[in-house]
Amino acid sequence: MAKSKAVVETEHASRYLQQLCKHWSHKFAVEFSPTEGRIDLGEGRVVDLRANDASLTVEVEAPELPRMEQVVVDHIVRFAFREDLVFDWKPVQ
Repeated sequence: MAKSKAVVETEHASRYLQQLCKHWSHKFAVEFSPTEGRIDLGEGRVVDLRANDASLTVEVEAPELPRMEQVVVDHIVRFAFREDLVFDWKPVQ
């Protein structure tokens, strides 16, 4: 399964992590705290999140990786409309 990671600089990482997890918890299996989250979207698609004071780390595992990366970006950017976030996806071995 393909996997990638982006580290996004933001002081609001915990807020975005919790918003994304709560948003998807109505449809998918989700576990989260203010600093870590895991969203199991089924069909081999998983999103792992970690937040600290300076950044949000997002790891995506999916068969259609570019599509899933964009879905995650679109959702987080919607929550973060007050700031411009940069997602620089890197492959994870």
